[in-house]
Amino acid sequence: MLFIVAALLLLGVVLGTVAHAPLTFSVAAGAVIAVWLGVFAVRERGRRRHTQAH
Repeated sequence: MLFIVAALLLLGVVLGTVAHAPLTFSVAAGAVIAVWLGVFAVRERGRRRHTQAH
């Protein structure tokens, strides 16, 4: 329960920051996060296929 409260508090802080940041910065930060998550997903998918084969 404490984790959920902390996550919601952090989300509120981040959304508040994004609301005051310039649009170009928000879009750039979102793109960086999306690329990072994409790379992570591809690496995890490769790791799972490799471990399932053995």
